[in-house]
Amino acid sequence: MSENDVGQDNKEELEVPVAWEALEDAFENNAPEVHSYLHFDTGEVIRIVDGVADPSMHTRIISDSRYLRIDPVSSREQYRWMERFIATVEDEELRRRLNVAIDGKGAFRRFKDALVNHPVDRERWFAFRSERLRSCMDSWLTAHGIHSVERPRWHVPTAEDVGDVQAEIAKPAESDERVSRVAVSDTNRQRLHALVDRLSSRDMELAATFLEFLRNRGQASSSSERAASESPGAEAASSVESE
Repeated sequence: MSENDVGQDNKEELEVPVAWEALEDAFENNAPEVHSYLHFDTGEVIRIVDGVADPSMHTRIISDSRYLRIDPVSSREQYRWMERFIATVEDEELRRRLNVAIDGKGAFRRFKDALVNHPVDRERWFAFRSERLRSCMDSWLTAHGIHSVERPRWHVPTAEDVGDVQAEIAKPAESDERVSRVAVSDTNRQRLHALVDRLSSRDMELAATFLEFLRNRGQASSSSERAASESPGAEAASSVESE
């Protein structure tokens, strides 16, 4: 199945657990160096940035039929949204400042800056923009024959769950300690899954980088400890202790 096959040759809709927040972020970001893709199985959105991501990774994703390239909303269309919103602003002075703000290069940044000290209209703008982004996303999903289904929910451990795990850790038996360590590990993994599920695609990149750092640090530490234990100095110290 290719990108163009979805929603054209297939009569049945493809059910995807869409990550709406990440998809909204991808639809809004139309920077030419950013490429976003929707994964059919997980509903997650992956972002590839030219000059940052490995080019081979981009090639693999493009050729993978499980991914669909996301078409972001054009700058021209998002500019029209600002014009339409300004027409709804009741404060005459703010309306004038917003019209000045969107004139010329850097219009989007100046528009947002002009709303900083107007929290009510600022929140109205966020709602206004989100409604239009959602409409674009719905149309895009329908055009590709994709039906959004409820995303799986990760179990977030309660205080009781954590308390039970801690009680297991306190048991002296070696087998119980081994079981409790597994339980703690599972609990932590569930917590991480729950946190990752709430991250935007931008934050997921940072989280992945940090996790890779932790993994590499752990591997380096294990290698150092193993090398130290195998060194002649370590053997000599061990023989002195035994004497």
